[in-house]
Formats: sequence, structure tokens, C-alpha cells
Amino acid sequence: MAISNLRDLFVDNLKDLYHAEKQLLKALPKMAKAADSDQLRSAFETHRDQTETHITRLEDVFKSLDLKPSAKVCKAMQGLIEEGKELLDEKIEPNTLDAGMIVAAQKIEHYEISGYGSMIEFAKILGEKEAAKILAETLAEEEKTDKLLTQIARKTINAEANSADD
Repeated sequence: MAISNLRDLFVDNLKDLYHAEKQLLKALPKMAKAADSDQLRSAFETHRDQTETHITRLEDVFKSLDLKPSAKVCKAMQGLIEEGKELLDEKIEPNTLDAGMIVAAQKIEHYEISGYGSMIEFAKILGEKEAAKILAETLAEEEKTDKLLTQIARKTINAEANSADD
């Protein structure tokens, strides 16, 4: 698809986010399984469920634009997930692995937050109020997940990983 205006760029980025969410849906169960912390495992499982909703919402955005939902390979998400997989392949003490998985997950969250935030602004400029509203719901959940991961890291995981080094 040739990009010649803001609407084309908007649709192109929606396709990218759609693929990113589908990739994440496959990766989150692996992250949950690898988590040593019950709280972290639960956060990954909850986010997996949210990701299913995010995919449905993106499909709703496509429909609101009278477009069929379609994906464009999201190379950024592929890279972020691959970094996480590399971490899982390491022989790392469980608390340290949890700390590393939080870093990997927050990189993903920050990517999603920037993508959704930008698409909300594009939707507003393009007069796509329904799309902006739907995208804002997902952005709020992504931000909440990011804050939860920070809380988990600060409350227990980072200190436990540090004590494991002693």
C-alpha cells in the first residue's frame, strides 16, 4: 500500500498494531509460564486476556473505517519478542529472569503506548471519533499494565533479583 496522506499512514499503522497484538497474544502464555512470581504470572495472564480484547477493538476500528481488518508485519514487535525469547533461553536465576521479563514486557508496552497514542491523534485529526474512542480504551489498558509491571518490579522482583546475586 502506497502511503500518500495521513489517512493512509493511519491505516498502515493500524495494520502494524494489529499484527503486533497478534504476535503478543502468542508470546504472553510463554512469558506467563516462565514467570517464577505468582504476581508476575498473573499480570501476564491478565494482559493476554486484554490482548484478545485489543485485537477485537482494532477489528472494530477497521470496521468503523469501512475496511476489512488486515495486518502488516510488525518488525518492531518481532524484534521485541525475539529479545524476550533470548532471555528465556539463558540460564538465569528465577528472580533475575522475572526482572528481565519485566524489562522485556515494558519495552513492548512502551511500543504499544506510543503506537496507540499516535493513532488516537491521527484519528482525531481525521475526524474518526469512534476510532479515537476505541483506541483510547486500549491505550488506557496498556498504560495500566505498564504501571502494574513497574509496581511489581519495585515491590518485590528487583529486590529479590538483587539478593539472589549475593
